[in-house]
Amino acid sequence: MEKLNGLLRVRVIRGVGLAVRDLRSSDPYVIVKMGKQKLRTRVVKRNLNPEWKESLTLSVSDHILPIRIEVFDKDTFSRDDPMGYAEFDIHPFIEAVEMKANGVPCNEIHKKLVPNRQNCYAEESCIKCVEGKIIQDLCLRLRNVECGEVEIQLEWINIKSV
Repeated sequence: MEKLNGLLRVRVIRGVGLAVRDLRSSDPYVIVKMGKQKLRTRVVKRNLNPEWKESLTLSVSDHILPIRIEVFDKDTFSRDDPMGYAEFDIHPFIEAVEMKANGVPCNEIHKKLVPNRQNCYAEESCIKCVEGKIIQDLCLRLRNVECGEVEIQLEWINIKSV
């Protein structure tokens, strides 16, 4: 059994310009996966720019895996339609958490991550310390779909403070 390091709160904020999968709209929801963990948001009916504003919490162990965000269109009588996915590595985020634990000052940007062909970032993402918490805002471009982005925020939660 792996040692648990902490909890990662994934706040699924909203989708932007998601793909149409029904007649004129979609009924999107998000699945967040890391290793064997799989969490899901609620469905937002008939909306290509849904606002979820939901917090999902993953446990993070020594073995750090990438996170995969998958968007689906909820269907009643058939299989849910895929609306794209995005993956990202949390190693830079975990490094910032470790730096904070080692006394690196708060209220400043620890690292900037820029979009490139290898990642799903739609825009620059900053890992920062805000009021003693490590936070990262991400805007992720969905892959394997004609359009769409998902905005999320990561926040580290120490086990001791839970």
